[in-house]
Amino acid sequence: MSEGQVVFEYEARNASPETLANLGEGHIAYVKQIRSEDVPGLFPEAPKIAPGLKLFALHAADGTPIMLTDSREAAVANAWSNELQAVSVH
Repeated sequence: MSEGQVVFEYEARNASPETLANLGEGHIAYVKQIRSEDVPGLFPEAPKIAPGLKLFALHAADGTPIMLTDSREAAVANAWSNELQAVSVH
């Protein structure tokens, strides 16, 4: 790990939630695996989905939901098509 990475990690741990939300804005999106039961809270306009399904949500750097899909690859492809770098979160 380089010295720059160590400094970034330290600064990120001490940053406010607002500062972290603005990192990568307009350039980075994140892909997160979710359960179909979580869909109404993230995508209120989405049609009703059967419970127990594994889905993938693409979010803007600030957490704004962008899209919902049943494959990680489709979420990453959508990010790329919108000129966003996709990262995964767990």
